Amino acid sequence: MSNHTYKKIEIVGSSEISSDNAVENALAKASKSLKNLRWFEVVENRGLIGDNGKISYWQVTVKIGFTMED
Repeated sequence: MSNHTYKKIEIVGSSEISSDNAVENALAKASKSLKNLRWFEVVENRGLIGDNGKISYWQVTVKIGFTMED
């Protein structure tokens, strides 16, 4: 295993489906502009409760780590 230097960013993904889907949306968006994504960490979950008392929207804050290029 070679030595790596990582950079870490924090972003918020959202979804009407689930918290997992919100994470997937965040990672998909990040992968469009960042290279070498390696790991993620969920640091916060939020949800909006609709008029029917059920979850209508998810927001998930994730930290994403990626290796820096030489």
